[in-house]
Amino acid sequence: MLFRAAHKEEDRRRYDGSFNSSDDESFMDNASIISNSSEIRSGEDGDDPEMLQEQLEEKLCENIDGLSQKSSQGRINCFETLTKAFIKKCMPVFIRDRYFTICDSIERSLKKGAAAEKIAAVELAAVICVQLGGEEATEEICRLLKPLLLTLICDNTVSPLVRSKCCVALGNITFLSGGEIGDVILLMQQFESIFSASYLKGDGTVPTISPDIGVLHASAIQAWNLLFTLLSPGNIGTMINNSKALPSLEKLSELLESPHLDVRLAAGEALSLIFELGREECDDFEENFALDVTENLKQLATDSHKYRAKKDRKQQRATFRDILQFIENDVVPELQIKFGKETLMLDSWVRRKQYEMLCNILGPSINVHLTDNDLLREIFEIIVPPPVATTPNQDQMNRYRKRLLNAANYKARTVSRARNRDKRSDF
Repeated sequence: MLFRAAHKEEDRRRYDGSFNSSDDESFMDNASIISNSSEIRSGEDGDDPEMLQEQLEEKLCENIDGLSQKSSQGRINCFETLTKAFIKKCMPVFIRDRYFTICDSIERSLKKGAAAEKIAAVELAAVICVQLGGEEATEEICRLLKPLLLTLICDNTVSPLVRSKCCVALGNITFLSGGEIGDVILLMQQFESIFSASYLKGDGTVPTISPDIGVLHASAIQAWNLLFTLLSPGNIGTMINNSKALPSLEKLSELLESPHLDVRLAAGEALSLIFELGREECDDFEENFALDVTENLKQLATDSHKYRAKKDRKQQRATFRDILQFIENDVVPELQIKFGKETLMLDSWVRRKQYEMLCNILGPSINVHLTDNDLLREIFEIIVPPPVATTPNQDQMNRYRKRLLNAANYKARTVSRARNRDKRSDF
């Protein structure tokens, strides 16, 4: 009986270790789930790609099952492990077959989970939407999660950090799902209702905002900026000046005086996006305002106040130099992103904003997704390079030719050395 009880206890601990133990014991955050899967039975299976893929999917299925366990920390670990795996490898087919189960767990965590669990859940939601691209599943995820995320970002009793993450996730999911433009504008108005608390007061003074609320306002502006890139030129001026659909340029420029760096940077980016789309419909778009705001931008681009951190001053000056150059001279600094044998050119503020959003989700693995993800390639208009006209056996012929050349060189060196060796012996 004691022996049997000991085995039951061991089995229980093993199960808890899969889902309920700490990161160091079970999920090994210092190594990815993908690299771990390649080590399983490596001595038996070798490097068979199909076997490694099966082992990876088996491990991921275990973590998907773990999203419904009782332990809160266990659920968080499973969310984080799935997020890391889906960031590092494109697996749309695997996710498509299980997205409803994953989405149900995310929905349950957003309703009942603690702050850390909510954050882990929304991060996974954004990643699976990137994986699924423009499929109907992405629209379904947005439809299911949007009401919950809206409730959280508008609830003042929720932690500002959670509301901040929800703003970012909601903006990303809406962008990736490609919703109706009317719904997009309504959501932008929701975001403005949050960051409008950073507008100047009625007497022209800067409101006092805590650092956590500053992060929330910056996230709301960033989400607003991302959704703005979905608008097409044609009626930007009308929406800015003659309706309540979008905030006025004067209101947005008030955010440049915020004591929080992230709010100032996001506000500068918003002005750049508005002027970029506005100038596509009218070359002299809001010239008077551009002249008025230039002086403020110059101050931010040359800010040397010692009460700001050195790193913050450096980042602010670099960003606002680019914004000032665009507002004054209509010049956007070009950035080239190389992945594989292809190159992505970021030559507009719209593209830079969309690329920044994807970088925040995918990190260094964005190159993998730019290569394999059809939606990302469509967003950035990446054209598939024409195939190189080669014969099926050209690689083999090149290797054979190289071997012949090496053999000829080796023979020539051998003959030359033999002659020299004979001369030395005669001497």
